[in-house]
Amino acid sequence: MADKDDILLNSREVAFLLDLSPDTVNEFARRNIIPAFKKGRQWRFRKRDITLVKRQLRGINAAA
Repeated sequence: MADKDDILLNSREVAFLLDLSPDTVNEFARRNIIPAFKKGRQWRFRKRDITLVKRQLRGINAAA
């Protein structure tokens, strides 16, 4: 049974979680700002990686 953090998300789902546009999420994936991999022609993201990115972004915003 897969761990709930091993769930794969698409760009639209990640955009919703990070309050970004799907195009921005794809650009960040292409630039290796957000950990991702390609499955076919689409970017896929592990939920555990996105949770970590979200925590890091929250920390950066709190320090500003």
